[in-house]
Amino acid sequence: MAENSATQNLGNRLSELKSNPSANESSSPKPKPTSDKLVKEKPQMKGPQRKTTKSPVGLDIGTSHIVVATQDGENVNITKELNAFYSVEATKVIVNTFKTQGIPFFEFQGQCYTMGFASQHFANIFHKSLRRPIYGGIISPKEEEGIKVIQSIIDNVLPKPENFSETLCFGVPGDPLEGSGSVVYHTEVIKRFIGGLGYKPIPINEAMAVVMSELEDESYTGIGISCGGGMCNICLSYLSVPVITFSIRKSGDYINQKAGESVGEPETKMKLIKEEELDLSQRAPDRYHMALHIFYDDMITNLIQSINEVISASTRMPRISQPIPIILSGGTVLPKGFLNKFNKILKQHPLPIEISRVNIAANPLETTARGALKVAIAEKQGS
Repeated sequence: MAENSATQNLGNRLSELKSNPSANESSSPKPKPTSDKLVKEKPQMKGPQRKTTKSPVGLDIGTSHIVVATQDGENVNITKELNAFYSVEATKVIVNTFKTQGIPFFEFQGQCYTMGFASQHFANIFHKSLRRPIYGGIISPKEEEGIKVIQSIIDNVLPKPENFSETLCFGVPGDPLEGSGSVVYHTEVIKRFIGGLGYKPIPINEAMAVVMSELEDESYTGIGISCGGGMCNICLSYLSVPVITFSIRKSGDYINQKAGESVGEPETKMKLIKEEELDLSQRAPDRYHMALHIFYDDMITNLIQSINEVISASTRMPRISQPIPIILSGGTVLPKGFLNKFNKILKQHPLPIEISRVNIAANPLETTARGALKVAIAEKQGS
């Protein structure tokens, strides 16, 4: 009886969250995740039969989100899922509640794993932090289940190819200037899994995908910058050839962490303020906003100085006679006033090449996936 009561209480809370998710989510409204069913002792989720596609696919596996782009006539279809998970002991109460409420999850080695936007609901119930399978832009070495989680999320959001060996292009980070972690390992794990789903996987540098998405009118010449959660990726492209690619570890998560440490607040609170309130064009109204302003300045300064140093040290730079644009993308560029702050710091630390303009991408959270889709389409047409 006690178990049934507990199940009912938790079920009521989950029902409330499902009907009004914005009451407990810290970010902007998100797409409704796919409703999946239970799979016992297998590290993957099953549910309604996946959609199929005749289109090549662009895929962005970011620290915060996984984004899929497919072509539908002249339109691009975008599917997003939160790249996070939450686990709890697989008791009868939890299993029955998840079954009843249609919460996507799988059981593995005595634990229930729920992923994507659904995991955010569950973490909010118990006031716990989400776990992330990607750390610093690559597969996290701290999460043993990270690969299984990424595979499960991709398996749910990725359509099934109608034609075997359909082209899929996925974004990968550049080698970091500092810190550890293997981009090669990250790339090969994703590549092998996607290949097993019937696709022909082709990796593309994440920032190069930004160039492909936004700089067609400039013959794909310019600097693409993707500022995600775990890292900033940078690519200088000349006529669609990536001349310089690299990454730095100071990005969105760095800002949240350092700002939180400075004012004695958790990263989750600083992330909430950053996403919902922060205006970098205005004076900081309190110490929380002041900390975010300070570490945004630090991140942007470090980013521009890194580009300056890498370009200055490169022996591969082509002779570019015309000024080139800079395109900014990723969730970290979303706060109001980011572009003006970037331009202000760029004037203080000018690059060794002339810049024509600086713009934020039309869809900053979708840019990498859209650029990867362009490359996938071109690869298919050229094969």
